[in-house]
Amino acid sequence: MNILTNETLAQSLHFDSDNLWVEFTDGRKLSVPLAYFPRLLRATKKQRLNYVISGGGIGLHWEELDEDISVKNLLLGIGDQTSLHEKANHKEYA
Repeated sequence: MNILTNETLAQSLHFDSDNLWVEFTDGRKLSVPLAYFPRLLRATKKQRLNYVISGGGIGLHWEELDEDISVKNLLLGIGDQTSLHEKANHKEYA
């Protein structure tokens, strides 16, 4: 069990020009560069603010952007994995 991610739940989030900021229920705050999440990086301010904290705080979801971020992955420093999956799938059919 990893105490960094155990029972850590997102409470709120906001953005500055370069980062996604997540505040957790235990009082911690985390800044993650938008470059880790290309869909958020390319999104408008309005699109970024149209999110839902899902699963009681275990995830972040943007319907319009088709973006889902796991709180656990944020805490582990894992960014967008979509391009890795797309590349793997493309190789299967090549």
